[in-house]
Amino acid sequence: MNQRFDIYRNIHMGVRALMMETLAAVGRMDAEDAAERTHTLAQVRFPLTFCRMHLEKENRFVHPAMESRAPGSTRSIAADHVGHLRAFADLESDIAAVETTPDAGKPEAAFLLYRRLGLFVGENFVHMYEEETANNAVLWRTHSDPEIIAIEQAIIAQVPPDLKPEVMRWMLPALSPQTRAHLFRVMAPAMPPEARGGVLAMLKPLLSEANWRKLDEITHTVPAAA
Repeated sequence: MNQRFDIYRNIHMGVRALMMETLAAVGRMDAEDAAERTHTLAQVRFPLTFCRMHLEKENRFVHPAMESRAPGSTRSIAADHVGHLRAFADLESDIAAVETTPDAGKPEAAFLLYRRLGLFVGENFVHMYEEETANNAVLWRTHSDPEIIAIEQAIIAQVPPDLKPEVMRWMLPALSPQTRAHLFRVMAPAMPPEARGGVLAMLKPLLSEANWRKLDEITHTVPAAA
């Protein structure tokens, strides 16, 4: 059986890595240390920005494609997205509470943020599983792989330039060496030398020595941008 193109696989692996690291960072945060608190809360705000963008792109590109050929197929997932918007607002309030609560109350406010963030992460893991199974089943039944790839390309084209490095920072290290190498072979020929070098410099400290070696071995075989 041939493997169909999975529009969710790579980006969701990055989202999972980002969410797990963010939750762990909040759990180990010293809420009484102003510098650590400021850094960690900024780290929490980025996944909210990332997830809002991801949700908006799914609503704008993936769901209309599904509904156009399978009416009603996104009803459950769309309802989840409405709930996620409420969760974003709740988490922003929890972050603000950690920032504004008097010093004596900051550890407890931080734990409340950690607990709600854990719920958000858990619900999103279930949500992503449903997208990867139920949504993919609809897409694979109603769309060809080139059509699904075109949807993904439309999404990528709309990612703000300032967010693209962060997307790659979380997605590429989360992938298997084989998938990472495949994406590099696809992306690198169109990248200017400075951008290509920047991606590799970003990745090197994030990969194990063995995984960096596997990627480095194929970089010299990928043609440079014309």
